[in-house]
Amino acid sequence: MRPGSSSLPAGIETQASAVAAFLERHGLPGLVDIHTHFMPDQVLAKVWHFFESLGSAEHPSDLRWPITYKLDEADRLAVLRAFGVRRFTAMLYPHKPDMAPWLNSWSSEFASRTPDCAHTATFYAEAGAPAYVLEAVNAGAEVFKVHVQVGGFDPADPVLDPVWGLLAERGIPVVIHAGSGPEPGRYTGPDPIRTMLARHPRLTLVIAHLGMPEYPEFLDIAAAHPHVHLDTTMAFTDFTEALMPLPRDLLPRLGDLGDRIVLGSDFPNIPYPYLHQLEAIERLDLGRDWLRAVLWDNGVRLLAAPG
Repeated sequence: MRPGSSSLPAGIETQASAVAAFLERHGLPGLVDIHTHFMPDQVLAKVWHFFESLGSAEHPSDLRWPITYKLDEADRLAVLRAFGVRRFTAMLYPHKPDMAPWLNSWSSEFASRTPDCAHTATFYAEAGAPAYVLEAVNAGAEVFKVHVQVGGFDPADPVLDPVWGLLAERGIPVVIHAGSGPEPGRYTGPDPIRTMLARHPRLTLVIAHLGMPEYPEFLDIAAAHPHVHLDTTMAFTDFTEALMPLPRDLLPRLGDLGDRIVLGSDFPNIPYPYLHQLEAIERLDLGRDWLRAVLWDNGVRLLAAPG
């Protein structure tokens, strides 16, 4: 869907035109976004409620997090397509045991009716994980999502060794929220990831949010492990720079890892327009080839070429 479509939600046509101009300026055929969220409606509603309640009596905080694209599923899909996103994901994750198989069932059905969405699955640190992860892989799962902070489990828990081993063997990427932002958890940070990778060095791992705020440590991990990538989700934006700024002396290291930095956005759960993420990456000024790799080539390689 392109700008000018009468089926776009109000206000989106102007944004879509601006994104189209960005893509044309850089000679990009489109975007591959490895970190977008589609979930069962009742789960997504709870996620939205959490973010939008920040700063209230329910969740006291100095942070304000309005959801820019708080739309129904069909409209969210229309918006992504209008923005030229040719391949994306349905990042979803359990916060308790026995929840992942239900999420995987929903995601499998979503992928079957949404061919431009990579079939996404998830898991929790529990005894049943090896069996249901194998089931998801056999059903065609192309990417997995793990949220260490929300799940509250250790990614190096031995119960997950068969899972990591299977995903490493099959070369299926895993997007993992392991950094300690926006708030640290019991098992967030680089050390559990180092422990897990020592046992599964061939795992194709994508560190969400560039590992914020432990940027240097996760860049070290990527430099030491050729299958480890980092996604840009919310990194470099004005919103995040005000909270967890990226040290400018890390920019050369980002440039050197251009083949393993991949676009992520956190759409629709972002407190600013989608274009801002793209412009935040652009203003790093790391070169045209680097930008193309991050916004297109690396995502195509990880999620397969868009049809």
